[in-house]
Amino acid sequence: METQCKRLFGTDGVRGVANSELTVELATNLARAAGSDIEGHIVIGRDTRRSSSMLASAVAAGFNSVGIDTVDLGIIPVGGVSRLVRDTGASLGVMISASHNPAEDNGIKFVGRDGAKLSDVQEEAIETTYWSGVPLSRSVGAAVGMQTQMTDAIDRYVDKIAQTVEYSMRGLEFVVDCANGAAFAAAPRLFAKVGATVTIVADDPDGMNINDGVGATNPDYVAKRANGTVAFAFDGDADRLIAIDENGDACDGDVIMAIFAQWQHDRGNLDKDTVVTTVMSNLGFHQAMERLGISVLVTPVGDRNVVEEMRRTRAVVGGEQSGHILLEDRSTGDGLRTALRLMEVMASTGQPLSELRKVMTGLPQVLLNVRVGANDGWETDEDITVAIKNAERSLGPRGRILVRASGTEPLIRVMVEAPTEGEAGTIATSIADVVAAALS
Repeated sequence: METQCKRLFGTDGVRGVANSELTVELATNLARAAGSDIEGHIVIGRDTRRSSSMLASAVAAGFNSVGIDTVDLGIIPVGGVSRLVRDTGASLGVMISASHNPAEDNGIKFVGRDGAKLSDVQEEAIETTYWSGVPLSRSVGAAVGMQTQMTDAIDRYVDKIAQTVEYSMRGLEFVVDCANGAAFAAAPRLFAKVGATVTIVADDPDGMNINDGVGATNPDYVAKRANGTVAFAFDGDADRLIAIDENGDACDGDVIMAIFAQWQHDRGNLDKDTVVTTVMSNLGFHQAMERLGISVLVTPVGDRNVVEEMRRTRAVVGGEQSGHILLEDRSTGDGLRTALRLMEVMASTGQPLSELRKVMTGLPQVLLNVRVGANDGWETDEDITVAIKNAERSLGPRGRILVRASGTEPLIRVMVEAPTEGEAGTIATSIADVVAAALS
């Protein structure tokens, strides 16, 4: 086992370049550590990356070696793992995916009994066991865990979320971008089941084309193919959704949350008139909620943080600007479920998405990702601190600046909102240049 003690978990599981940073040995030993003090079975899903089968096998072997049975769900959205953990009474769920990252990366996400990602405390406990150096038990004979397959996992997941639909989807037409990822089989089945007419694109994964110019991080791809039709774009593990209205304009997570919040508010179903979002949400979202009389609770980045706050406050709408949307079950981002709910709003109100999106007007926002050697310690760098303070002084109350380290990649993210895109871009570039010079 590795001897260097370091943090394994980021904001969304354990990630790295597959078979280089995220090795088979790491995956196996991480599973052994996670399985060392639990009972019952584990369900494991994966996306379409070439390395996902390898890592899923390694994770299964790790659990089996400490006496835990594993159930292979196959290629399935992370929302399916969350559902099937709960439906099968599993002790834990695992999703092998690096979400929106490129194909050479991969990741391991753990989902608890309740369908939500593990808390910081739970992840730290796994890390402590992983790094402890204490030999873990090795089951033998009849005590060795077994691997089985759930051949109908997608159908069970699709049936479950289709049951939540209250309005007819017949007559609605959409274009759906599966990002050549985990949704490529589940999405067509779901939309056919609810009666919508869909055209599917980016549904031909080859192991290396996941997120490659397609999906939620590249919404222009599906926008160019929608031809006046509403479109949905998922990411690699389908926990994100970006929608495209019939005019070809993207609706990010802020817009989708604002639509849901207004819809539930108008129906009297927005408990305590509260929504939960992260520090990344656009100032325009906050202004829209203020006009509607809806309180906004703000958390650090990460849908897990949103879930925790939603559970604390019993909020029924939350999420992230990136497209992670959390609803009443307060479990994990599920892009397919989010798309269904957006379809319901359109069906129940009779309004096109281009009209619904008018609930908020976002300030121009520029986000620059600065690749660095290491993304820790930047907060104490004097040059970066001065650059941010000078930019904040220049912008004043007309906008907002947020600089933070990515929790999944060696990046510093510089986000600026300003009255014009030009001003936002100028300020963001000035800060990004300083960050690059200080940390390259």
